Amino acid sequence: MHCALYNAGRCRSCQWLEKPYSQQLSDKQSLLEQLLAQMPVAEYLPPVISAQQGFRNKAKMVVSGSVERPILGMVARDDEPVDLCGCPLYPASFTPVFEVLKPFIARAGLTPYNVARKRGELKFLLLTESSQGGMMLRFVLRSTSKLAQLRAALPWLQQQLPQLKVISANIQPVHMAILEGEEEIALTTEQALAENFNQVPLYIRPQSFFQTNPHVAADLYATARAWVAELPVSSMWDLFCGVGGFGLHCATPEMQLTGIEISAEAIACAQQSALQLGLDKVSFAALDSTQFATSREQVPQLVLVNPPRRGIGVELCAYLSQMAPDYILYSSCNPSSMAQDIARLADYQVSRVQLFDMFPHTAHFEVLTLLVKKGGTA
Repeated sequence: MHCALYNAGRCRSCQWLEKPYSQQLSDKQSLLEQLLAQMPVAEYLPPVISAQQGFRNKAKMVVSGSVERPILGMVARDDEPVDLCGCPLYPASFTPVFEVLKPFIARAGLTPYNVARKRGELKFLLLTESSQGGMMLRFVLRSTSKLAQLRAALPWLQQQLPQLKVISANIQPVHMAILEGEEEIALTTEQALAENFNQVPLYIRPQSFFQTNPHVAADLYATARAWVAELPVSSMWDLFCGVGGFGLHCATPEMQLTGIEISAEAIACAQQSALQLGLDKVSFAALDSTQFATSREQVPQLVLVNPPRRGIGVELCAYLSQMAPDYILYSSCNPSSMAQDIARLADYQVSRVQLFDMFPHTAHFEVLTLLVKKGGTA
């Protein structure tokens, strides 16, 4: 992939850009196998590859410069703003949106936040696109002082960009490098962006997490569904479930499934999908996954976990070891913490492992691992 920003030394987010893509995959696979070297792995499946550019469905843009000439991108280590509108990771559909947003910032009088002076209002623009064509736009503001101006200017923006289905303002008052605050203010009636992976309806709300590489994510969910379909199970938990992508793919009309996620926004998305699919035996709740699990006296046949980078941790590993579900399906964005967790699950054998290249040109990747209780069958 050619990137003028990388070549000019202005952005080095893609640390592995100079490596041929085949070498990137090989290095990631080697790292994964090295991390699991102390555990017998019955089968490694071939890595699932990604498009090398235009694959991201989300842009997180720091807004700097002036209200008349805003710069959308990031601030480099020398405190100079870098325009990332031409980043080749973004799809071509983002370019016209960025071009309209720049004059809109002036029209709405949203002064970019100046970190050094602690002045200004507009901190970030967060743009997400669905594969169905719609987009979600979030304005991250320092306060509500410019909210009336933003609302007044919105009709012009919506006329220019009818693909913006969901628009909101997030209030982040803290003078720190924090992407968003707790308060979200809806600026459109619609507040859930419709998505669809593998004929499964999914929804993205402003404060819910969603994978940034939709094609690889769709492959990941489809793979989990295929693996689960091979197992003799009729009950499962989907812990750290987000908007329900894994559980909704694995659920059948007969499957008793409970999905748990700390984010109420994400759970609202999952519940909307389950209702649309008519899944009567599926339920989702906004709770802490570890607290939910460890308070239960029985476990289902399958526990699926998709934790944040820290992994599932000592407490949940100890509980799963004690309660011994037949199968654990572990999806991880951090293979190091996953390997530590698997080492704690000594009564399980690693049946199947597959790498999903969710983040090309970086050292990061997603991995799906099926664990089977020793003495059981995969």
